[in-house]
Amino acid sequence: MPRAAPWFVISAIPSFLVYVVTMVGETNRLPFDLAEGEGEIVGGFHTEYGSMRFAMFFLAEYINMFTVSALATTMFLGGWQAPPFIAAIGDGMLNAGWWGLLWFTIKVWSFMFFFVWLRGSLPRVRYDQFMRLGWKLLIPLTLAWVVLVAFMRAAALGWFGTSTVISPFGRGLSAASLVLIGLVLVGLFAIGFLLDRTSSSHAAAPVEQPDEIDPFAGGFPVPPLPGQTLREPERGIPAVAASTLTAKEESRG
Repeated sequence: MPRAAPWFVISAIPSFLVYVVTMVGETNRLPFDLAEGEGEIVGGFHTEYGSMRFAMFFLAEYINMFTVSALATTMFLGGWQAPPFIAAIGDGMLNAGWWGLLWFTIKVWSFMFFFVWLRGSLPRVRYDQFMRLGWKLLIPLTLAWVVLVAFMRAAALGWFGTSTVISPFGRGLSAASLVLIGLVLVGLFAIGFLLDRTSSSHAAAPVEQPDEIDPFAGGFPVPPLPGQTLREPERGIPAVAASTLTAKEESRG
């Protein structure tokens, strides 16, 4: 039996995690099924189509889920190959013939179960939280990972020297590769240290809550916290300006 290729979910775990998050967002599944306009909440295909027209929209959504699941299986989970602990049984007899179709189908349906599990477990996020996750976390993380993989590949091909320092698992690591790994570990330690200091400073500084609050100060009514009182509205100020009432009457004719 030929030697099975390794699953890239192990060597490219950051890419796998980013892909899983983005495939959930691309298929508009919870927690990322966000309505982007007020008209989409009460309109659109949810209310304007019925019967098979409505079913075709949802069939397209589920076909998209199967497509991204098949891509994830092919790129990260070995495709048709059996799991390593099963592939070793009987000199690989469970990794040949029609068994490949079975393993591929099981992996795809595992992702489908993951989609359904997410829908029943997580609440819907706000639109600004979704955009912050993409622009401030996923995109910088992906760019940094691509640059790191490029440097690691160049070091493995000998662009930074060919001297082999250690050989774990039968693969040689050059001095440049070890330097890159050390820089990554130092960077992760520095980021964790800064995040810990930031969270500690926020936790150490207690937020003072005023005894009296204006419920409409931020534009939306906010209920008071325990121990707070609502500020009474000032007297003598009409609830609606006269010019507004006049404009409404003129618009009605």
